[in-house]
Amino acid sequence: MVKVPQPGAIGIFVDIGLSLGGFVDVLLLPEESEAWPVEGTVADFEIWWADSRQQIRLKPSDARYLRNDFTDFLERWRPSWSSDVGQPVRDPGPPTLDELQAALL
Repeated sequence: MVKVPQPGAIGIFVDIGLSLGGFVDVLLLPEESEAWPVEGTVADFEIWWADSRQQIRLKPSDARYLRNDFTDFLERWRPSWSSDVGQPVRDPGPPTLDELQAALL
C-alpha cells in the first residue's frame, strides 16, 4: 500500500509488510505527480536496492508508475542493472549536490 507525503517532492513510501519500510524515489516516478499512485494504491514493486539505510528502495513494476524515459535513465545512471540483480550493492552514501542537480536535468 502506498503513502504519498508530498506529491511531486520526494517520492512515495510503500508498506511492504516488514519492519523496514519501502521507498520509491521521485527520480523513478513519472515527472507529473498526478501520474503517481495515490495513497492506498496496491501495486507491485521490485527491489531497486537495499543498503545500510532503514528502508528498502523500490522500483515500480507497473509502467504507469515508472518514469517515461526509464530505459534512458537506466543507461545513464545504472548501466549494469541487469548484472547487479541478486548481487550486493555498495552503500552510495548521500548524493552530492552535483549528482542531485544532474539528476534533475
